[in-house]
Amino acid sequence: MANDQSLIKLENVTKVFYTDEVETHALSGIHLDIKKGEYVSIAGPSGCGKSTLLSIIGLLDSPTDGSYTLNTRVVQGLDFSDRARIRNQEIGFIFQSFNLIGDLTVYENVELPLTYRSMSSADRKKRVQESLEKVGMAHRMRHYPSQLSGGQQQRVAVARALAGSPSILLADEPTGNLDSRNGEAVMDLLQSLHREGATICMVTHDSRFAKHADRTIHLFDGKVVEETEAAKQETA
Repeated sequence: MANDQSLIKLENVTKVFYTDEVETHALSGIHLDIKKGEYVSIAGPSGCGKSTLLSIIGLLDSPTDGSYTLNTRVVQGLDFSDRARIRNQEIGFIFQSFNLIGDLTVYENVELPLTYRSMSSADRKKRVQESLEKVGMAHRMRHYPSQLSGGQQQRVAVARALAGSPSILLADEPTGNLDSRNGEAVMDLLQSLHREGATICMVTHDSRFAKHADRTIHLFDGKVVEETEAAKQETA
C-alpha cells in the first residue's frame, strides 16, 4: 500500500541526444512522483521514451535538464561512482532479457551484486536464500541458467533484484521474452511482492499487464499525455 512519502520525484526532466548535429528529444518536461509502496507502470508505443525514462530513474543515464530526487536525495548531478553505489543499494533491476551470467549458478547470480557491498558471507547467504525462496526457486540454486526455462530465469532475475533489499524495483518489459503463461506468472509474482510492500515501476507495451499497476503513466513522443488510476483501468 502506497503512503504519502515520495520515493522518486522528477521535475521538468528532459533528455536530448545529440548525433551528427541532430537533436533527438527523447523526453520533454517529464513530471513524475512515485510514492513508497506504489506500483506504477509506464506505457506507450515503441520509441516514445519509456526505456529512456527508466534508465534515468535507474541512474543508468542522467537527464539533460530538470531535477531528480531519489529517497529525498538530489541525484541528477552525481558522478559515475556515486550513481553506481546508489544503484547497488537502492535499485533492483529486472530486465526483459534476464541478464543472468551463464557460467554462474543460480545462487551465484543472485549473490553477485551483494559482493560489491561490505557484507559478510553469512549475510549474503541469508539474503540469497530468502530471495530465492520468495520467488519459488530455492530448489534450483545449484542449477545454471541454461538448465532453466525462460520463466524460471526471470524468477531468478527477480530474486537477484530483491536480494539487495532495494527501495524500488525497476522492471523493463519483464514479460517481453516469455510466453503468455509464464508472463502471467511473473506478473502474479510482482503483484505478490507489491502486496508485501515493494515499490515497483514497470515499463510495458502490453495493456493487459499495465492494468496490474495502481497507476499507469502514458507516454507519447517523450511526453506524459495521460495518467490512469487502477479503478479506471479495470473499466477501460
